[in-house]
Amino acid sequence: MLRRRHLGRVNFAEANDVQRALVESRDDYLLIFEHPPTYTRGVRARADSFLTPPDELDAVVVDADRGGDVTYHGPGQVVAWAVVSVGDDPAAGKEHVRRLEDAVIATLERLDHTRTLGGVGRLEGYPGVWARLESVPAKVAAVGVRTERNRLGVRRTLHGVALNVDVDLAAFAAIVPCGIADRPVASLASLGLEARPIAVETVLGEELDARFGGDARVAAVERGTATTSPERPLLRRLRRAGVDPDGGLALATRKPQWLRVSAHMGEEFRALRNLTQDLRLVTVCEEAGCPNIFECWAAGTATFMVNGERCTRACGFCLVDTRKPLPLDDSEPARVSEAVVRLALAHAVITCVARDDLSDGGAGAIAACVRAIRERSPATAVEVLTSDLRGDSASLATLIAAGPDVLNHNVETVARLQRAVRPSAGYLRSLAVLARAAAAGLTTKSGLMVGLGETADEVEETLADLAAVGVQIVTIGQYLRPSERHLPVARFWEPAEFDDLAERGRRLGLAHVQSSPLTRSSYHARDALREATPLATPERRR
Repeated sequence: MLRRRHLGRVNFAEANDVQRALVESRDDYLLIFEHPPTYTRGVRARADSFLTPPDELDAVVVDADRGGDVTYHGPGQVVAWAVVSVGDDPAAGKEHVRRLEDAVIATLERLDHTRTLGGVGRLEGYPGVWARLESVPAKVAAVGVRTERNRLGVRRTLHGVALNVDVDLAAFAAIVPCGIADRPVASLASLGLEARPIAVETVLGEELDARFGGDARVAAVERGTATTSPERPLLRRLRRAGVDPDGGLALATRKPQWLRVSAHMGEEFRALRNLTQDLRLVTVCEEAGCPNIFECWAAGTATFMVNGERCTRACGFCLVDTRKPLPLDDSEPARVSEAVVRLALAHAVITCVARDDLSDGGAGAIAACVRAIRERSPATAVEVLTSDLRGDSASLATLIAAGPDVLNHNVETVARLQRAVRPSAGYLRSLAVLARAAAAGLTTKSGLMVGLGETADEVEETLADLAAVGVQIVTIGQYLRPSERHLPVARFWEPAEFDDLAERGRRLGLAHVQSSPLTRSSYHARDALREATPLATPERRR
């Protein structure tokens, strides 16, 4: 199975961690994207390849485990990484490079109807793809790959090709590109061929498909351009993603029977509310308007929301307060752990608002809550439902070091709808958070909503991506519109459709899929952990 993903602009570190997770996947992947300004050093890079000292460059400088020397990546350049299985033949690596180069050559031949580029192809003795072969050859695409064996002994490829469409060529003046001092670097634009990067992406993706699969499953992050339309931004984003916001269900639409919840405010419910008020705790159950609040609270369980009740993001589906956040409360970890003890919780879920105003995204405060629970109630399993922490690996490492039993981060929706649903986040960034947690040995979990305009096949592709980066538990539930100012509900999915999604997820290798109309991130969290990790120690699973 070949899965092609068009991911927009992503930073190198996150893309690299995702591709390393995909090395262990049973499926082949093509990742197509562009980077912010970045210089990468291959394993054969020389110190003198930087003509300007790295610390003086207005770009990120990173070490890459691919072959080759130093190169530059930036906006206007299409990067394609192929994470595919190859044979054990020693020549398989060279054949893989040749396929990448062939795909680029075919792409340029399709785009260059008038031979503006003066011929494209290979240049003897120099890797990559070159133009102006009849005069002074100029490099338009660099290739750098490596192969390694995964845990099953299968030989897999990493990295790939970077094609200069309309990239800033001045950035290459700071280095000796690919260690080649006597050959120029060019872009399609500098050679007179006008083409939009997104259009080149599409053609290159098709040519790569033809060489690596021929029947790819494709998903793309929507990359719409700015508009001056007076329509509200979240509705504009939804329309650009291919969903008609005027075609959604009215807020007053009567819910089907399977989405109606009876309120049972029994003794347990009242006791937990009194406890949270007494300890000045915030629960996501109340803040997010969770439909399962009566069921979960009647069972004496709750999900505690830490780091305040005001979020620095304004996602199109969320009811949480978005006013300016207040300072952190140092007493919160002690109050959360006290609640866990009083409730005798076997499984505690700690979630948070996004705190982009804090240098660590609030990771340190969340970790303090985990440690406080460990100290007061060591037999309690602790699940952390975190934001993406702006993709900062050090902040995530802080959370991982606290040792939660489950690290949960929601991808929320399919790739196409990411910008419409959560414009301050990113699809690949979420995959990177989950891949990093899985690589650290944690049980990983994610969740998404349906009813925003996605298809069942798109949900399946999302489930495939989650499984491929090491996620074990996934929750899927129906999106319910909190108010008129939030994204509309495209439709109500039926219970049988949720059952079908669960079955698709299990076929993809997910250990546990909780899928039903009323499922939310923490719904039946204890049962999910028990099913996903049957060999966990009894004291962690009671």
